Amino acid sequence: MHFLILKITSLLLALLLLPGLSAAGMIIGNDMVYTIRKGDTLELVGARTGVYWWQIAKDNNIDTKKHLRIGHELKINARKIVPITIDNGIIINIPDRTLYSFRNSHLVQSFPVGMGLLTSKTTTSWKTPIGKFEVIAKMKDPTWYVPPSIQEEMALEGKEVITSVPPGPDNPLGRYAIKTTLPGILIHETIKPSSVNQYRSHGCIRVLPENMKKFFEDVEPNTPGELLYEPVKAAVSDKGQVFLEVHKDFYGRIKNLKEETKMLLEKTGVANKVDWQKVEKILKEQTGIPQDVSL
Repeated sequence: MHFLILKITSLLLALLLLPGLSAAGMIIGNDMVYTIRKGDTLELVGARTGVYWWQIAKDNNIDTKKHLRIGHELKINARKIVPITIDNGIIINIPDRTLYSFRNSHLVQSFPVGMGLLTSKTTTSWKTPIGKFEVIAKMKDPTWYVPPSIQEEMALEGKEVITSVPPGPDNPLGRYAIKTTLPGILIHETIKPSSVNQYRSHGCIRVLPENMKKFFEDVEPNTPGELLYEPVKAAVSDKGQVFLEVHKDFYGRIKNLKEETKMLLEKTGVANKVDWQKVEKILKEQTGIPQDVSL
C-alpha cells in the first residue's frame, strides 16, 4: 500500500475548533503543505484534501496543462465549516462533498466524498438525493449487482452490458460498502480515487480507500444519517467574527445564492455585522473556503 506523503502544519483531519467558536460554528482542517508524489494529478490532490482542484492550481500558480513535478510543495487551505452538529450519526453535505461522522456529540471523522453526476444520458437522474436515511447493512468484498438503469446507460454508450461484478480489483464498490435506506444509494470505497471530491457517481457516495476502512469498522447498522444541500455555511465567534463559506450550486437547487446567503446571515443574527463587499466577493469566487467577512 502506498502512503500519502504529506507535510502538514497541523493534521488535515485533526479537528480544529477556532478559539471562541461555538459547536454550531465548528471549523475543521487547517493550512497545510502537500508534497507531490508520483502519479499525482490536481484532481487526485483535490480528492485527498477536499479542496477544489482549480482552487489549488490558482493558489499555487500552477499551469494546468503541465504535469505536476514530484517533490513540489503545494500550499492548501483545507478548512471547512461543519454544516450541522448532531449527537450521533452521519451528515453528508452535497455541495462541499464531505462526510461528517458524529459520536456522543463529537465529530470523530470527516473526509471528502464523491457525489452523483450532474447530468444523465438516460431518463434516470444520477444526482445524489437529499434526505434522511439509516445504515441497514455493511458488506465486505461485495458483489456489485448492476442496476437496470446503469445497464441501459451501458447499452446507449455501446458498451458490453453486464449484470454483476464479483469482488476484486475491478469492482467499483471496492472492498467495503454500506447500504442505506435510500434506494440504490451506497457509501462505498472507490477504485477511481480521482473521482472523489467530484460529481461522477451514479448517485452513490464514493470514499477513498484510506478513509473507508476505518469508517466501515466504526459505523454500526441503524446509524442515522442525512444528506444535506447547503452550498452556503457560516460560523460566528464569541468575539463577533463572522466566517462565510460559499460553494458552487452544482445541482442548481438554489434559486438565488445571494438571497440564500442573506437569509442565512439574518438567521444567524449577524447580517449587520458583515462587510457586504467581502460577502459579494466570496459569492463571486465561490472557493468553498471559509473566509472572515466581519466589518
